Amino acid sequence: MSANLLAIFYLISGVLFILALRGLSSPETSRRGNLFGVLGMVIAITVTFLSIGNFSTVFIYVLILLLLGGSIGALIAYKIPMTAMPELVAGFHSLVGLAAVFVAISAFLNPEAFNLGSPGDIKLSSLIEMSIGAAVGAITFSGSIIAFLKLRGIMSGSPIIFRGQHYINLLLGLSIIVLIFYLCTTQTDSFFWRIITISFLLGILLIIPIGGADMPVVISMLNSYSGWAAAGIGFTLENSALIITGALVGSSGAILSYIMCKGMNRSFFNVILGGFGGSTANKKDAEKKPVKSGNAEDAAFLMKNASSVIIVPGYGMAVAQAQHALREMVDTLKKNDIKISYAVHPVAGRMPGHMNVLLAEANVPYDEVFELDEINNDFSNTDVAFVIGANDVTNPVAKTDPQSPIYGMPILDVEKCKSVLFVKRSLSPGYAGIDNELFYRENTLMLFADAKKMTEDIIKSLNS
Repeated sequence: MSANLLAIFYLISGVLFILALRGLSSPETSRRGNLFGVLGMVIAITVTFLSIGNFSTVFIYVLILLLLGGSIGALIAYKIPMTAMPELVAGFHSLVGLAAVFVAISAFLNPEAFNLGSPGDIKLSSLIEMSIGAAVGAITFSGSIIAFLKLRGIMSGSPIIFRGQHYINLLLGLSIIVLIFYLCTTQTDSFFWRIITISFLLGILLIIPIGGADMPVVISMLNSYSGWAAAGIGFTLENSALIITGALVGSSGAILSYIMCKGMNRSFFNVILGGFGGSTANKKDAEKKPVKSGNAEDAAFLMKNASSVIIVPGYGMAVAQAQHALREMVDTLKKNDIKISYAVHPVAGRMPGHMNVLLAEANVPYDEVFELDEINNDFSNTDVAFVIGANDVTNPVAKTDPQSPIYGMPILDVEKCKSVLFVKRSLSPGYAGIDNELFYRENTLMLFADAKKMTEDIIKSLNS
């Protein structure tokens, strides 16, 4: 395949990727956007293989590994439950970063194969590109692994902070820059391996201090990192499709992270440099506070006699897979002419758009789902707020306690409703590690149960 024809096909792939991002900006067009993305990737992969022109034994091995890896990825994506989607995304980000590191290593050890020069005499531009690609890829890999462990519950979601951590991170970042400079001037192998090693360490130290409430931003940020790593390696390989794809992923991930930080009233750099997760709440003290608890019959009575209800979904709904039962409950309430709305916080769940995806899976109408800014003023005029697993994003201390680690984060003002029904297994703190003051408000009725079981019991009571 000629270089001109290859460039045309890569350009077509780039256009399809842009259309994919545009489609994913709206629930109504997301399915079409996904199809554009798949088509663009199929074209890019196909023409890349056709451009090789030498169908040797090595090519056959690569094709076999490609089919094997693709099959494993497809199987995992098909089998994975929606509750585990955030850690799946983190895991896949780590593989993108690791791939960038491996390609950079291959290019550095065998530059002739990539037309970059010879060992000890690699082109300066190529050295810079592969060094940055390897560094960002290594940070993405180790950081994504830590994010995966936190999201999976293997590692605590609370921040792990030690004295001088920010200065150590700064020192490591500057060390990478200095090592890249010396690598470019001396082309000594040891500098290259030190860059990768320090980058792996920096990725760990960047994500460890970030608390659970910040994990959606972390996922978005790591997504951006993986894109920039791919773009850097794209320059090394002189592959325009990889450059375009990496730039799109990197820029869109950065923009999304900024939007989410703005919605949380947080500094983007503050989140990256340490997050805001809190200390673990004292459960014994929490249990001493007066709490009103009820059952499904109480909840059904309050909602049946309400004129308006706002549903606030959270990670607890995702864990219990309660979205379909929730939709059934809402349909029952609508039969009694009760106005229903859904309020979704920007960081509800464990990744951007987590709740929106779950609600869409249950065929919740898009025009009933509202973001924080659109619906927050409606709580004061609403009879019942039904909070199903959303903890940190409804915690009033974000507005009242300057010492709270989530102080200043905009929350859903559910406490302003006449009645609040809060479905939760226990009084345990949320993912940010802090107690929720809403549990102890006079207008709050705690419904201690599995979210799906409680919702199903409420449906029975509504129909009785």
